[in-house]
Amino acid sequence: MARLLLLCAVSGLLLAAVSAIPPPEEAARMARFVLHSCDWGALATLSTQEGLRGRPFANIFSISDGPPGPRSGSGVPYLYLTDMEISVQDLEVNSNASLTVSLAQTPYCRKHGYDPQNPLCAHIIFAGSIVKVNDSEADLAKKALFSRHPEMESWPKDHNWFFAKFNITNIWVLDYFGGLKIVTPEEYYSVKP
Repeated sequence: MARLLLLCAVSGLLLAAVSAIPPPEEAARMARFVLHSCDWGALATLSTQEGLRGRPFANIFSISDGPPGPRSGSGVPYLYLTDMEISVQDLEVNSNASLTVSLAQTPYCRKHGYDPQNPLCAHIIFAGSIVKVNDSEADLAKKALFSRHPEMESWPKDHNWFFAKFNITNIWVLDYFGGLKIVTPEEYYSVKP
């Protein structure tokens, strides 16, 4: 029951946060806003699996840049990973990846009748690499992830879970008509969602 109440509270905070979407001319702020509004993303790696070696391979991962609530995100996408996962095996060979997050997973696009492919249903594409967090950042990653994904705390310990982050090198924002907008990591981290 407590877990259900926590999930309802988190959903309420996310719904409130998504109602104050930044204007399209503030692309860096939009990128931060969309990431903070999302609980998961599509992570693409270069496959190392037999029959797919060297081809793009996308998989869904739970993410968090901080506890829910307006202006509380760090902008760093954190993940909780295990070497048993197929995409993590790809990352062990080549840590480069891309991560896509979209407001389509929030009530915002449904409320406005936007198809997920409609540019007004904002989505962000990050390019970079996945790195394990160091001990000084592990508590921050744990708080960010477990506050949004409380189930993670009970995942099997023998899977050797570890905290990682998406080290952002490139950012593309699609939130309006006219094509992608490029945001630098410096611009991205200098604004609040």
